[in-house]
Amino acid sequence: MDSPTLLFPQPDLYLQTRAGNRIPAHATILASVSPVLQNVIKSSNRIVKIHGVPDAAVTAFVAFLYYARCTEEDMHKYGMHLLVLSHVYMVKHLKQRCIKGLGDRVSTENVVDVLQLARLCDAPDLYLKCARHLTNCFKAVKETEGWRFLQNHDPCLELEILRFMEEHEKRKRKARKRREDGRLYTELSEAMVCLEHICTEGCTEVWPFDVEVRREREPCSMFGTCQGMQNLIRHFATCESVKRRCLRCKRMWQLFRLHSSICLRQDTCKVPLCRSTSSLFYLFYVFHNLYSTYKPLIYYLIK
Repeated sequence: MDSPTLLFPQPDLYLQTRAGNRIPAHATILASVSPVLQNVIKSSNRIVKIHGVPDAAVTAFVAFLYYARCTEEDMHKYGMHLLVLSHVYMVKHLKQRCIKGLGDRVSTENVVDVLQLARLCDAPDLYLKCARHLTNCFKAVKETEGWRFLQNHDPCLELEILRFMEEHEKRKRKARKRREDGRLYTELSEAMVCLEHICTEGCTEVWPFDVEVRREREPCSMFGTCQGMQNLIRHFATCESVKRRCLRCKRMWQLFRLHSSICLRQDTCKVPLCRSTSSLFYLFYVFHNLYSTYKPLIYYLIK
């Protein structure tokens, strides 16, 4: 802690470690950085005991109080101890430094220990990062000694972690469903625009009756689904399946019905069945249900 560029008066306070070593310090500096140390200094006999952590961690803690710096080596060796000291003595800058340093060093082997410490030291950002890491690597974490210790000594935290994992999985499923729904809506929107394009302007293989056929047309580059839509329309026009039980025809009916439900210019729209698709659908299903219900009777009358 000696520095040739900084001159301090004689120390008037000692920090005593668990091994009995005394680190000289200045009460004014410690009190200005930590409100807890300020209260302790007022009620002590100039000897402040800091136990529960290694002596080197106390030395690194005092060095931060003086110089507001923490080396990567100290963070690697004593990061968890420094987090405890910063929380107990309310040194906010050191606590933020420890949260970032420990967050960057979270691994499968220490994630349980860091998570427990983050919970005790009121570090929600670090706790969340550990919980996410544990969720992503749960199979490997289950085999560690830290997880077995947690199961035997802290079942409440174990249940809390398992609940977090369940909620995390639910959120992932919801996000996946939203993405799938968004993709489906995008495809349907493109299909509606493509259907109007084919029925109004015409394309390479399908065109309206009042549009002049140009055999030299190049493949459509406006829509990626244009060729597939044209094939579907051609199949729908020539399919001989009884009662339109063909799956491709049902898809075409669905597209016609969807278009008719959102079309705002039905009087001038050139899409086939735009003004009557809904009623055709209704009649089709009515006759289909009647046929299924009275099929034995119809056979009897025919005989």
